[in-house]
Order: sequence, then structure tokens, then C-alpha cells
Amino acid sequence: MLPTPLVDAPRLASVLGVASLWVKRDDLTGFAAAGNKARPLELLLDDALAGGADTLLTGGAVASNFVPAAAAAAAHAGLACCLVLAGAPQPPQAHPNLAAAVAWGAELSWTGDPDRSSVDAALPRAADRLVDQGRRPHLVPRGGANATGASGYRLAADELLAQLAPVAQADGGQPVVVVATGSGGTLAGLVAGNVALARPFRVVGASVSRGPEEVARRVLQLATEVAARRGEPQPAPTDVCLVDARGPGHGLPSAEGDRAAALALRTAGLVLDPVYTAKALAALPQAAGGAPAVFWHTGGLLDAVAGFLADSGRRVNPVDHHATEDS
Repeated sequence: MLPTPLVDAPRLASVLGVASLWVKRDDLTGFAAAGNKARPLELLLDDALAGGADTLLTGGAVASNFVPAAAAAAAHAGLACCLVLAGAPQPPQAHPNLAAAVAWGAELSWTGDPDRSSVDAALPRAADRLVDQGRRPHLVPRGGANATGASGYRLAADELLAQLAPVAQADGGQPVVVVATGSGGTLAGLVAGNVALARPFRVVGASVSRGPEEVARRVLQLATEVAARRGEPQPAPTDVCLVDARGPGHGLPSAEGDRAAALALRTAGLVLDPVYTAKALAALPQAAGGAPAVFWHTGGLLDAVAGFLADSGRRVNPVDHHATEDS
């Protein structure tokens, strides 16, 4: 449901020690708890349907936020969904994101290798198998991180600029937009948009998955492809700014992230997940450097639920198919 709100968060700003803070609520896209995955999926599904596909093929880790979003998007579009997942087969209750993907009808296959990058090599082989079965797959990389998917966030930059106009006048100074960055598509689209709009804000990615230098190269490549598609100005390397927010590693909570998530929950009612958004918010004060700040909330609701359950010592349970409508 677009545009998503841009909301003031003065109490959270105070406890974080930043002058002013606005939150771009892309956790409220209104699509199957998809968060920031909804914008790229809209364009990726358009491509799939235009190409005559009958199956959306993508993949990731068990806890991937993109995996259930893709399954839900495929179901909405009337496509089958095949997911290639890193590691050995696991039951749906292994993570709420996996349970949701199964509930939306996704077909699962596994790489046998827990390394997330094993999915990248396995996806083309899965596409070949589907073609041999007479199906018409549309292959989408992990996280939807290609020029088509990233273009969704090029358009989001226009949306943010319109919302920031009165904010910038009130706060003064160039706003700094901080966003959690994994596969890089969201950041790439925002960078391309910022450059096309004559750099009205500064965009900083909080890298939670890989080292900032590696991510910067990928983001610049994607942003350049997005700009070329639209005939817009090309981004420079200096347009891509990242801070290292990995903490103990990808997929592992950090003490700083846990603290930021607790502050967000108790001062602004925001639910942050431990893998992406909590770490990005923890990095925001340093990234903003005293400037007016915008925190781009990318979602991750089901991952946050998994974290709540783990913290409470309870086991994540599968969907109870025997529950009544009143339960």
C-alpha cells in the first residue's frame, strides 16, 4: 500500500541521541508482511507475467525475508513458486519465514550446503529442470537484487523526496537516510534515485551481510544499471556510502542491535528484526553524524517474531491446521 508513511519519532530520536528522526514505514507496504520486498516484487512479477512465465523461481536462506514474500507474490499473481534453499531439508517450523512460504504453496528444494551463496549456483540448474518438465520459470536472484528489482526503490526515492520537503524546511540541513543493506537492491535503487533527483539527501547503507567494500561494488553496479535503463545520470563511487553493521556476523543478533530494537519498541512502537533493521538503527547515530535522520524501516516482521520466541525460550511452532475459526 503505497506511499508508505514518513513519521516523526521524537522520543526515539532523544534516546538515540540524534537531533531529529523520521521513520519511513516500508514495513507497512500492506503485502503479506513483505516489507521492503513488496516494491521490487511488483516489478519482478510484471516481468515474469510479460514473459509468459508460469513459475517464479528464486531462493535464499531458511530465514530469508524475500523467500515468503516471493511465495505470496507468486500466489497473488497466479504463478507457481519454486524456492531453492541453502542447507539440508528442514521442517516448516524451523523459522516463521519458511512456514509462511510453505503456507503460500511454495515448492522447496535444497542445496545441501549451508552457505547462502550455494543458492546462486543452484538456481540456474533448477531452472533447467523446470524447463525439462515443460514449465516456464522466471528466475529471480536472491533478494530480488537485480536491476528490475532495484528499480522499485528508484521510484521510492521520488516518494521520499515529496514527503521530505516539509521536513527538510523544518529541520534544516541535508537529511541522511539510513537503510539496512543485505543483497544491495534497496540501497542501489535509493542511490540511483538520489542521484537522479540531484542528491537532495545522503543515503547510507548499514551493511549487515558482507563487508562494506564488497557490498559497495555490487550496489554501484546495480545503481548504474538502474540509471542506464531510465536514461538518468550515472552514480559515482562516492554516492555509495556504507557502514559495517554486521556485529558478530550475518544472521546473528548483536548487543547494539538488541538495545536499539528495545528502544524502538518501547519509545516508538516499532518492531525491528535482529538481523537487519535492529542493526541498522544501532548504526544510525554514527551514520547521521548530527544531521536530520531518516530511518528506512524495511520490515522483517516474521524474523522479529522468531527473535521474540527465541528470547522467551519458547519453540517456534508450525501452523496449527486443527485450530477452529474462533481460536
